[in-house]
Amino acid sequence: MGAAPLRMGRLVRADVRFHRGGFVGVAVAIFVATMLVTGLGVLVESGIRGGLAPERYTQVDVVVGASQQAESTAPAEPPPGVPDGVPVPPSGDLPISLPERAVLPDGAADAVAAVPGVASVVADVTVPLVDAAGLVVEAHPWSATALSAVALRDGRAPEAEDEVVMVAGPGVEVGVTVLLAHGGERAEYRVVGVLAETGAPTRAQHVYLSDDRIADLDPHGGTAQVLGVFVAEGAAPDEVAEAIRAAVPGLSAQTGAGRGDIEFLDSGAARMTLIAIGSAFVGTCILVALFIVAGTLSLSVQARRRDFALLRAVGASPRQVHSLIAREVLSVAGVAAVLGILPGYLLSTALQTAFVQGGVIPGDFALAISPIPAAGALLLVLGSAWGAAAIAARRPARLDPVEALRESATGARSIGLPRIIVGIVLAAAGVSLSTVPLVARGEYARGAAAGAAMVLIVALAVLGPWLVGLVMRLLGAVLRRTTAAGFLAAENSIANSRRMASAILPLALGIGLGLVQVGAPAIVAAEAAAQAEAGVTADLRVSAQAGISTGALGVVSDVPGVTQVNPVTVSMAALDYRDLDGSPMIGEHTLQGIAPDAVSDTLDLRVQSGGLEALDGEHAVAVSTDMVQTLGVDLGDTVKGRFGDGTPLEAVVVATYERGLGFGDLTMEADAVRLHTTDALTDFALVAVADGAASDVRASLESAGLLVQGVGGQKAAGADAQSQQGWVNLVALIVILGYIAIAVINTLVMATAERSRELALLQLIGSSRRQVRAMMRTEAVLIAVIAAVFGVAVAIPPLMGMSIGVSGSPIPALPLGMSGIIIGSMSVLALVALWVATITTMRVRPIDEIGSRQ
Repeated sequence: MGAAPLRMGRLVRADVRFHRGGFVGVAVAIFVATMLVTGLGVLVESGIRGGLAPERYTQVDVVVGASQQAESTAPAEPPPGVPDGVPVPPSGDLPISLPERAVLPDGAADAVAAVPGVASVVADVTVPLVDAAGLVVEAHPWSATALSAVALRDGRAPEAEDEVVMVAGPGVEVGVTVLLAHGGERAEYRVVGVLAETGAPTRAQHVYLSDDRIADLDPHGGTAQVLGVFVAEGAAPDEVAEAIRAAVPGLSAQTGAGRGDIEFLDSGAARMTLIAIGSAFVGTCILVALFIVAGTLSLSVQARRRDFALLRAVGASPRQVHSLIAREVLSVAGVAAVLGILPGYLLSTALQTAFVQGGVIPGDFALAISPIPAAGALLLVLGSAWGAAAIAARRPARLDPVEALRESATGARSIGLPRIIVGIVLAAAGVSLSTVPLVARGEYARGAAAGAAMVLIVALAVLGPWLVGLVMRLLGAVLRRTTAAGFLAAENSIANSRRMASAILPLALGIGLGLVQVGAPAIVAAEAAAQAEAGVTADLRVSAQAGISTGALGVVSDVPGVTQVNPVTVSMAALDYRDLDGSPMIGEHTLQGIAPDAVSDTLDLRVQSGGLEALDGEHAVAVSTDMVQTLGVDLGDTVKGRFGDGTPLEAVVVATYERGLGFGDLTMEADAVRLHTTDALTDFALVAVADGAASDVRASLESAGLLVQGVGGQKAAGADAQSQQGWVNLVALIVILGYIAIAVINTLVMATAERSRELALLQLIGSSRRQVRAMMRTEAVLIAVIAAVFGVAVAIPPLMGMSIGVSGSPIPALPLGMSGIIIGSMSVLALVALWVATITTMRVRPIDEIGSRQ
């Protein structure tokens, strides 16, 4: 019983040693896959355990705030057989991070103070102000200094409404007067105290006003936004935090580093972003890794088809062939995977830097480092390698021994009819999915377009050898009439379509994925910009640093020559809806607030049904036509979800409009949205003026300290989020194309090395080295051109369908420069890699190469 495993082990070691070239290619593919999955796993774990360290709340034991996450509240459809009325827990999407400061429930401070172990509670409020230099500073009540490690260096606490305490800095001293504006309304404050720079927060500038002044400035009357809890002597902060969460459901109570999650709103958003990005990338990388490793293994197995033929001829069973290939692959993959772990952790820091530069996550968000991502990467990648080995072993294991020997001499036959049928069915399904945007709108349409691209890529992988053979038979008739190199290239490509397909398919995969990855966001962004440009009919756009207050809007309205003022507030709403299978989902959608009576000369949303004049308060909403299909609602139906601050939203649809990409999926009355934002300030105002009065109005508004500009180039609502998503897509594209590039080099080097005997034989029977190199150049050009055609063909149907569904145009608004770079880089990569591989392979003298083979 012990001899057979020993012989198998020796055979595995001998195969790996003798066929080093093929296994090096497999090892490189596994190494890079492990590095990618480990790096992405660190991002996912950081979304769970990472975060921002507290700055202002360092002196308090527990920090309490309202939950900043919104989850679907819709119950799931009961499974078959479950009686009506039996509750079914919600399921579906990840929770959404709320962009606005969630509101503490009434009486929260008193309820927290009554929790055993709580010694005292200090409330904090943040009000944005703008200094004379135009920089945004955060104002807090003086009582909140108890939460921070700040100390008075000079002066006293503020008492009057025009008094302020500032952190020490150039020109800051007791007695000076400073100018601070709130919502565009400027006011003078006298510095009565100076804080020492030591211990002062650095992420933002802070000033401290009297508690009464903060209550006057805060649109919510100074209602506590965050509670700082000091625990009683002998009490454990973690236990008190748990008691607070139990006593007041819906609150988030954090200790230690978790206090930064409540202090900084972008911490929670960064967490959810990293989890979403990492999870999505890991799935894509595993799919690409399986595709690439399977292709690399297929080449390695094909290069050893004579060995497997002999094994089958001397009595090796299919099971033994499977076992041999699996053990070979796992022995090589295990070493490569372990070596890829450390670079994976380094990759996570590089990805973090890239996301920080794109504004996707804050620069001071700390990654969580542990062995968990490495363990997960090993399991996923080695599992994928085992699956790829099983796929690669299928053909040599099932062949009849006589047939195996024949194939070792003549090569594998073309793919069978069942595989062709499966590939055609998949291609038809991909094209059908591409047409979904023609009849559906919103999230379903965009998801269908992305799914169509993946289905078409799989179809291309299934049909690849057959398609390559078909194309080469068509091109062969032309190539045979050109030169000797063309003749040889045509014959080789037709006879070895599987080998050529293994080089073409990774390139086509990269081109197809790349074009869809950059094309889909570009289509949406182009249409959003066009809608925003066409939908603004006002003359001027008025804004202020940090937003416009109600008083400043009154100033704008009173300026002579102003005929209409439309205050616009942009926020977010988390809406409940059901997926196609009935499962509850929650989606994040842009919500804008406008003045319904001021749209005639300022805004054209292209209303399709109902009327915007019916918008009145929090219980009426207008919905874009995209959202009509996503939510499954129409006029008179009710939309449910949450405002950006977590407050429940339940409103009746009173209008539908077409320009949702430019102005958001949801529109409500201005005050209804503004009061559910953190600062309760208006983002900007669209102003219509009388004929000939634009210059005078602009001058008057600028003299009041407001920012005035024309409406040309109006940004689409949610443009910043689209820009961040575009940056994420770009980083993902670079990572995936980098992996594919390595795979292409691997494949071409392995495929060329396999042909070393063939190239030597060509030279021995009379072909010159120049003719052989010319043949390889011709094949390289064929590989590059066919891969580009296949890649573009895979991308065209989903992009065309999406373009028609989004903009009505069959011509996608692709970024030509980036598209050209993707196609050109993949094509040049094929040419260079094959040229280098050919030069390397032909270094050995033909007679020596022939003599080295049995």
